[in-house]
Amino acid sequence: MAEPLYPLLSLTRLRMGIDGTGVVTLAAGAGCPLNCRWCINKRLLREAPAEMVTAEELLERVRVDDLYFRATGGGVTFGGGESLLHVAFLKRFRELCPAEWHLSAETSLAVPPEQVRLAAGAIDAFIVDCKDMDGAIYRRYTGGDGALMESNLRLLLSLVGPERIRVRVPRIPSFNTAEDQRRSAERLRALGLSDLELFDYVVREE
Repeated sequence: MAEPLYPLLSLTRLRMGIDGTGVVTLAAGAGCPLNCRWCINKRLLREAPAEMVTAEELLERVRVDDLYFRATGGGVTFGGGESLLHVAFLKRFRELCPAEWHLSAETSLAVPPEQVRLAAGAIDAFIVDCKDMDGAIYRRYTGGDGALMESNLRLLLSLVGPERIRVRVPRIPSFNTAEDQRRSAERLRALGLSDLELFDYVVREE
């Protein structure tokens, strides 16, 4: 069977406190089922096409920071577009990389539930961008189904527990308000999630 490939857009080394525990390398990938208004991924794709890499190739590129990862409890975070579109790659990378590396995935959870189940066995921590817990706001901003995101979030919570999930709750200019953001946070806490990151999108017109 052919090796799974990852559509790599960029690698950003030596990140701390943003994309997971310890020192992190962010592997931004292409591809997403959503169509969000303020999408960094679209700009990256315009600037440079994705490079298809195997797990072995990515491992060789990030191994330079092995000592940092081991010393700080860090590792690799997969983000960019929708990381869970590439679960076969994530599983293969988990098999190859040192067990001490901490693997995280930034995700909108806008994927089939089976992708979530498979990812739960390969990824140490999930950073979920929920956009907004109100279905109408979610659809207006992303074009997607907020009910699928919430269903997958409940599934992920049942599989890995709240300690492995951080949820980002943005206030998005022209789409939701501080009160919407507060209500989303309340709903997430009611689900049993406590690691919430509330912030404001800083946007620029394209």
